[in-house]
Amino acid sequence: MTNAVPAIDIAPFLSGEPTGKASVAEDVARAAETIGFVVLTGHGIPHALLETVFQKGFEFFDQPDQDKAKWHPAGPAKQRGYHGVATRGLSATLGKHAPKDLRESLFLGPLDDHAAKFAHIPEAATAYAPNLIPNVPSGFDTALIELYRAFETLSSNLLRIFAVAARMPEDHFSPLIKRHFSIMSAHHYPALSKPPLPGQLRTGAHTDYGAMTILAMTEAKGGLEVQRGDTWVPVHPPQGALVVNLGDMMQRWTNDRWVSTMHRVATPEDLNDAMSRRMSVGYFMHPDYDAKIECLPSCRSDGALYPPITAGAHIRAKIEASHKG
Repeated sequence: MTNAVPAIDIAPFLSGEPTGKASVAEDVARAAETIGFVVLTGHGIPHALLETVFQKGFEFFDQPDQDKAKWHPAGPAKQRGYHGVATRGLSATLGKHAPKDLRESLFLGPLDDHAAKFAHIPEAATAYAPNLIPNVPSGFDTALIELYRAFETLSSNLLRIFAVAARMPEDHFSPLIKRHFSIMSAHHYPALSKPPLPGQLRTGAHTDYGAMTILAMTEAKGGLEVQRGDTWVPVHPPQGALVVNLGDMMQRWTNDRWVSTMHRVATPEDLNDAMSRRMSVGYFMHPDYDAKIECLPSCRSDGALYPPITAGAHIRAKIEASHKG
């Protein structure tokens, strides 16, 4: 256990050995039903790649604002390119009014061009919009693309584990992610230069919309916290480990048997703590835009709590609900 979040080594599942696969699936099912978060080891993503992205990411975010702003998207595709500090607020996704989050971000969408496949669905255009990937500092774009691909592979493996954990065929989710619209985001949390506004956090309390989130992070004060009852529990993964949490879509797939848990990124208490600067890189797994999200047969029991919906419509409904808030 790592601060109430279970640590799971998935290498025995990936090796293909039946006993190891069953053991990992049981551990994942238990975590999914109780907290919806795990600290992940044995994932196969090289530590050196993560360190390169963090190093070059800090260099990118250290540039003057006007240079970073060159990578800000134009038009309706909001989850692409650079977004400045305190320009977005995740508490709004739950209908809460709070100051904007104390972070700046860089977003990547799918690397493969599936826009033509979904041209008949106008709402899908932003999900498959072109990327804006910075090439400064040198090699940053290459490292970001390599990490996106690594997360892409890991998310596919995790969905195999989730399928077995949910007592479904291992390949159940595989046909649903061939043209996914997953988002990778690098979030920079600078050391505070002035006191935060009342209620202002590095990232406001929220749940994630998609199937799952895979998160790599640097260690510093003012980090990830998971809600457990009335308490916020800090999560400190060991070096090289990742954090994985379930999203609202997976909770819907499993008929609320698995949980999409509230989490946030805290604001450091010491205004003068220069060491509180940190960065995280998250991969938000969204299946194909037209993938059907409906109750898994193994979770149906006395009936489904939610009607079937497509992945695209699910995400769109969540976004529209947050705007109403």
